[in-house]
Amino acid sequence: MDKLRLLKLFLAVVNDGSFVAAALNLGLSPSTISKAVTRLEESLGIQLFQRNTRKLRLTTSGEQYAAAVKNFIEQLEYCENNMKQSNNQPQGTLRINIPISYGRLYITPMIKQFYILYPDIKIDLSYSDEYVDIIEQRIDVCIRSGTVKDSRLIIRQLSPIDFFICASPTYLKKQGIPKTVQEFPEHRWVRFRYKQTGKLMPIITQGNSTQQQHPDESYIVDDGEALAELCAAGLGLTQIPHFIARNWLQKGSIVSLFPAYQAPDQGVFIMYPKRDYLPARVKKFVNFICQEIEMMDETPMKTWAKDIRQWKEKV
Repeated sequence: MDKLRLLKLFLAVVNDGSFVAAALNLGLSPSTISKAVTRLEESLGIQLFQRNTRKLRLTTSGEQYAAAVKNFIEQLEYCENNMKQSNNQPQGTLRINIPISYGRLYITPMIKQFYILYPDIKIDLSYSDEYVDIIEQRIDVCIRSGTVKDSRLIIRQLSPIDFFICASPTYLKKQGIPKTVQEFPEHRWVRFRYKQTGKLMPIITQGNSTQQQHPDESYIVDDGEALAELCAAGLGLTQIPHFIARNWLQKGSIVSLFPAYQAPDQGVFIMYPKRDYLPARVKKFVNFICQEIEMMDETPMKTWAKDIRQWKEKV
């Protein structure tokens, strides 16, 4: 029998005044209660009760111990009730880690509305494109793009990733419009380099078959938004994911040259540690983000990229 169980049975005897009364209230046998108290006394090496055939009375040590146990049990129950309430109510601090570009463009604008809905949830938001061990760093929710596998986590896909090959209208007027991928080497490019590996992201296109191209390397950056900025400035062609391209395409600062390519093994994911009792603040945030992303016409199966017309169709 565990120590906490022994303490609770001891306190029941103190409150009810006898083994028999405590047994009746708890639905146990008097011998079970008596053995539990004896075991507790043996573990302490202290006699807690003076026993005789007529009356059960606490010893001086028993009185001191009973007061301490009562205070301990009350504090424990108070703490447990608070934790249960906190776990069931959307409140407390929510630690979130999100990618830099996706976070700024998609998630950050949603935070204000989330706060309006759940003002008792405090947000601790960090931005990083690096690998983050969310369990070790005690992060509640993480969003990542690319490929994600971790058996310790619950992982929900927000969307696939559609890649656009883009250029600015100014660049195309000066340098011409590439009609096929074979013309890529004739153009300047703004390329993306992965921070973790130092490798350049290959230019991927999809025609009759998926192809990887390795064209010009005039400009290399390791920041996703910089791809769009330099492309819009007319420095060359680039390949960017849909979540970065979205606002630039809508403004017309850059245009899509080919159908978007959807990487079969990549996506945007929201994840959180597996646990038996998920705090309400985590549930609310995850469901909120999934709903907001869906309102942007993105689901685990598609993005809005299919609605973007190619530049060559406009001229």
